[in-house]
Formats: sequence, C-alpha cells, structure tokens
Amino acid sequence: MTLPALPEETFRRVLCVVAHPDDMEYGTSAAIARWTASNIEVGYLLLTRGEAGMPNPPKETARLRTAEQEAACAVVGVQHLTILDHPDGVLVYGLDLRRDICREIRRFKPDVVLGSSFAIEAPWGFDQADHRAAGLATLDAVRDAGNRWVFPDQVDEGLEPHSPRWYLVPAMGPNATHGVDVTGEPLQRGVRSLEAHGAYLAAIPGHPAPADFIPKLAAMSGQAMGVEHAVLFRAHDLEARPEL
Repeated sequence: MTLPALPEETFRRVLCVVAHPDDMEYGTSAAIARWTASNIEVGYLLLTRGEAGMPNPPKETARLRTAEQEAACAVVGVQHLTILDHPDGVLVYGLDLRRDICREIRRFKPDVVLGSSFAIEAPWGFDQADHRAAGLATLDAVRDAGNRWVFPDQVDEGLEPHSPRWYLVPAMGPNATHGVDVTGEPLQRGVRSLEAHGAYLAAIPGHPAPADFIPKLAAMSGQAMGVEHAVLFRAHDLEARPEL
C-alpha cells in the first residue's frame, strides 16, 4: 500500500522538539525545508546544547554546537530556535522537562508538534537515552499544554492553554503512516543542513558524508510513497474520534 502524504496544506505552525543539536538533521530537516518553502512557520526546541557529544571541554562544545545548529536552521528556513540547558547525556524524563516543553508549546502555539521516538529499540539498534526521555516528555507535554490546571503558573503569566492537532514522530517501515515528498530542493537543503554540523561530524570516527547516506535513506522512504525521495512519519490526529 502506498503511504498518503501528510495534510501539510492545513499546517500553519510546526514545533519540533528534540534532545540535541543535529537530531533534526539526520533526514527530517528535508521535510522542514519543504514546509518553510510553503510558508509554514517552523520552530525548533532543543532540550540540551549537546555539550557531551564531543571530546572538547563541555562549554566549548556547547558554543560550537549552538553555532552549528543556528547555521543548520538557516539552511532550511527555520527562524525560531530555542535551546534549553538540560544536561546532555543524562536528560531526565520528569515534570521539569514536561514543564519546559509545555511552556514552549503554549508560547509558540503550533498546530503540529514533531517529537522523537520513545522506543528503546530503533532500526539501527538501541536508541540513545536522551532521545527516549525527550520523546516521552514531548508526548506528555502536548497534553499538558491544553490543560490550564497543569502548570497553572504559566497560565498566570499569560501563556494560555493550547492544544496542537497533530503529533508526529519520524518513522520507518511498517510504523510509518504518512510521508512528505522531499524530492529535489528540499532533499538538497536537508543534506546541507547536516553538513552545517561539520565540526561535530568530524569528531565522529568514520562518519559517512551526509551526501552519501541521506539521499539513500530518503530513496528507501520514497518507495513507500511512490516518489523519488521522502521522509516518513507516524502521524496522530489528536482531534480524531477513536475508532470503536
């Protein structure tokens, strides 16, 4: 069965929540490039500065990776970047994390939230702990943001409750429900966005060049949509009635 396209013509504002600089750039940013080109407003919320991801001293790494993330955002047209200071490598699922994500949802008021998987196993092996903590906290914060009695101090500050309609998680294979055609310019910009993390990639021994593997992954996903290149998602319409 050919996967349908996301109803992106109805998207106005998308908030992407990930643990680290570079998390969006391993393929997903090609979809972001397509959306921003269609005048969809996209914001990134990074929960850490990635300071544990390189052999440099943490403060130096944090500055470097922040600058590289800003450059990556510019490549795909993301003008709203917020980076929090939760500790890299030991991100903790809990109320503090949910509170911070909830705050950004209420502030940015997206109709789509794009999170990360909270599954232990990924197609490439066991997923990193920060990714799982970020994914679960984001899922819960989506619901928190719509309830004025959860983190009511934010409401008192003027951040009114907000309920996004869509919750998306990047997916592959049978877990995917929808896709985004990124053939052409969006894919090229997606590759360049990962290339913007040059110092980080150089610190990973044997890391392949983005131009060598990002198009291959997108081509595999494209087969599921019947297009040349695609990014796949598991999409949840939070306004849909449960099927009985």
